[in-house]
Amino acid sequence: MEDFVEEIQQQDSQEQQMQAEEVTEQVIAEEETTIDSEEGLAEMEEKRSIANDDAEKHRKLRDELNNQTKEWKAKRDALNGQVRELVDEAGKCREERDSYNQKVRETKELRDEWNQKVTALKEQLAPYRTEKSEEKDQVPLKQLKKQLQDLEYTQQTQILGKDKENGIVKQIQALAKEISEREKTYEQNDEIKGLVGQLREAKAQAETYHHQVSEYAEQAQAAHDRMIGYYEQADKLRKEADAAQAKFIECKQAADEEHKKHIEQIKSVHEMDKDSAAFKNKKNNVKKKRIDESGKKEAKEIFERFKAGEKLSTEDLMALQKSGYL
Repeated sequence: MEDFVEEIQQQDSQEQQMQAEEVTEQVIAEEETTIDSEEGLAEMEEKRSIANDDAEKHRKLRDELNNQTKEWKAKRDALNGQVRELVDEAGKCREERDSYNQKVRETKELRDEWNQKVTALKEQLAPYRTEKSEEKDQVPLKQLKKQLQDLEYTQQTQILGKDKENGIVKQIQALAKEISEREKTYEQNDEIKGLVGQLREAKAQAETYHHQVSEYAEQAQAAHDRMIGYYEQADKLRKEADAAQAKFIECKQAADEEHKKHIEQIKSVHEMDKDSAAFKNKKNNVKKKRIDESGKKEAKEIFERFKAGEKLSTEDLMALQKSGYL
């Protein structure tokens, strides 16, 4: 028992020294804890709240910008789809135009061939007509037809008095009759008649192909105009698609920037949470130290009672054992 008391006394001496050091540390810790509790923690929580609010603000703005990005992308894709459709239609019109232009070229060749036949037949008939005109000392048939054509043009395009108009009508009738009689007489010759028939056929063929050339040319021009119209519409929509693409990129870049800021603020919040947790651990340690000090003080008091010869209870012995006296 004496050994136990001696050991207890030595331990008590050591405990008193350690207790003095711990009291000093405790005072300092309590002062720091008081400052941190009242100012540091509140400031930290306020900064965390601000950072968290900023993170949420950047998240919402990022999501809004991402939605706008999707809308601009959808608009761009829709416009580009329309552009492709218009370009396809323009391509069909170009093929149609080229097809008609090919027909124009082919039909022109046929028309030119028949015009050459007309010219050749006229050259064959020219000597006969000249001979008839010279034999009878008549005005050439070609000249009579020109006179008739001029009179008909005058009647159709000018406002004439009654007498003058009647005179022109009589001249037209007379010329028409003379031309008809001359042509009948002229064509009584079998050789001439055959050439004239060929000439009429050649003129009819040439005229038919000429009309076809005009029709194909009109259709080619119509196809060309439609093609140009489609290309103009496509160019207009392409500009709108390019504008939508620019807005898409703008919104995407802004969304990426907001996402970056959101992540930065989230990281900041996490760092503050770590600091707060460390602070709370420190606070808990201080609290635990206070409890330990209180237990040691109680144990010291129990030990003093023990040295004074007072009988200790089971709880007292457990308190001594917990504080390290036993």
